[in-house]
Amino acid sequence: MTKGVVIRSTGSWYDIQLEDGKVVPGRIVGKFRLLEKPVTNPVAVGDYVTVNVVNGEETVMITDILERKNYVVRQSPRKKHQLHILAANIDQAVLVITIVNPNLKQGFIDRFLMMTEPYDIPVHIVFNKSDTYTEGDIAIYDYLKQIYETIGYSCSLVSAKEKQGIEGVRSLLKDKRTLFSGQSGVGKSTLINSLQEGLELRTADISEYTGKGQHTTTFAEMFQLSEGGEIIDTPGIKTLGFNHFDKMDVAHNFKEIFAASDGCKFNNCFHGDEPKCNVKQLVESGEISELRYFNYAQLIDEVEQQNYWERKKEY
Repeated sequence: MTKGVVIRSTGSWYDIQLEDGKVVPGRIVGKFRLLEKPVTNPVAVGDYVTVNVVNGEETVMITDILERKNYVVRQSPRKKHQLHILAANIDQAVLVITIVNPNLKQGFIDRFLMMTEPYDIPVHIVFNKSDTYTEGDIAIYDYLKQIYETIGYSCSLVSAKEKQGIEGVRSLLKDKRTLFSGQSGVGKSTLINSLQEGLELRTADISEYTGKGQHTTTFAEMFQLSEGGEIIDTPGIKTLGFNHFDKMDVAHNFKEIFAASDGCKFNNCFHGDEPKCNVKQLVESGEISELRYFNYAQLIDEVEQQNYWERKKEY
């Protein structure tokens, strides 16, 4: 019996780095159920595991998953009633987005933060492809930077292609395990290549037909950084759903809205039509971002609708 860390997941097979540094392929023994809901991948990149060596040290069998300090989980894109673990045991996350090429879907930022906020995982929002931005695009960046840095999320403006602004991102990564995520086509792989020489992750251009990103990262994989630390690269995300959440989950994980809810008249206020709502007063005064509140209300409606139809199925 020995221990290791999962550094690559391809579905049924995992690459595991053992304590002596050797990397071996491995599979799962039996079934693991570590979350309340079924998951498509019970073992994730970043998991610490115990293994038994088989086939003369050529492969190993994962016998146990050690306790996680945290994990980032999303609704499975293919099996909506199951969850998919993006990564485990991370120190922070970098969300890579763009204003253009592909066009920004601002609501995606808040949806991503819904995955990290339950574990208080620090998130750095990196706006890539700045070499293509107009003055109007820069104004949008400045507006969003003010919103997110006010509530505790740092923002950076970079061009991975031109290697502009990446030193600030590189300094964030030293001696930390960082999850990299973003929608397809935002240049995540190009950015990682610019941060760590020699990785040469595959990249692709935006589709001229759809104007959307094309997947280049197929599986989650962890890479060592020469200056200390690790990057976990994950496949590009097209959409994020939350049928595993209820209204209370949403309310608790918009942190400035949750903090302001203490001033509401009713303890169970969800900041919609309720009277004497402190959150809505702060939105009207500009102390809470109207954009963030709009995304919050949209998510509340979404999970309420999902839960309604789930209840209907039970009858």
